Amino acid sequence: MKDITQKFGTLYNPVKAFVVYQKLSAEKSIYVEGYDIDINGCPINAHPLSLRESTKLADALDTSEELTRKFLKPLGLLPKNVLHLNPEHDGSAIWYTPSQKVSLFFVESLGIKNGEAFLPPLLWKASKNALYIYAMYADDQMDENTALCHAPFFNLYTDGRVCMGTVSVNIKPNCHLEEFIALWEQYFFNSYFSHLIGNSSPVKGNIIQLWQKLVGGNEPFPIKSLIKNGLTIKDILS
Repeated sequence: MKDITQKFGTLYNPVKAFVVYQKLSAEKSIYVEGYDIDINGCPINAHPLSLRESTKLADALDTSEELTRKFLKPLGLLPKNVLHLNPEHDGSAIWYTPSQKVSLFFVESLGIKNGEAFLPPLLWKASKNALYIYAMYADDQMDENTALCHAPFFNLYTDGRVCMGTVSVNIKPNCHLEEFIALWEQYFFNSYFSHLIGNSSPVKGNIIQLWQKLVGGNEPFPIKSLIKNGLTIKDILS
């Protein structure tokens, strides 16, 4: 016979049990009773749950700190297009996308067909619940003093914040950086552009005519149509 006790996993012995009672009335109030567990595994000493026990139970069930440690953590090396990470509070990331051709969707009332079009270089800033987008003249040699422009899209406030409308945003507390970026870009490009917010156009000239001309073609985005918004990258780092 061999002693294999050391190969056993850690044993967990029951020490406490809780019973939740609910009042059979419209208010559905609840009452929690605690039980100690004796050496034989039997519940004893029934008593109302104390404040100390409630606090310990809440701490044991709270996994928010563990999930937060994974939020915005890269899976490997930091992606080259990521410029800034802020892990404090709700957390945020700033990244850029170069000039690229993407599919865009517009509501029928705008008179712009859906299809692919080239975009200018874009700067993105996002937290769990909000997205800001800005345009840039170029995506090379960026630094804190790089000037930002209004992004040439509908559904944007003048400060760059995106009105997501009916889009259901679901960023999980343990979302890794790469998934976080991919989700926000999908939310934005898979939604329908519908209207301008405010009375001013984010581009020089008529924005509807601009996209009517660009969608479905191979013409690069006309950088000269961008309008500076008075911000630099440094202004959006906080």
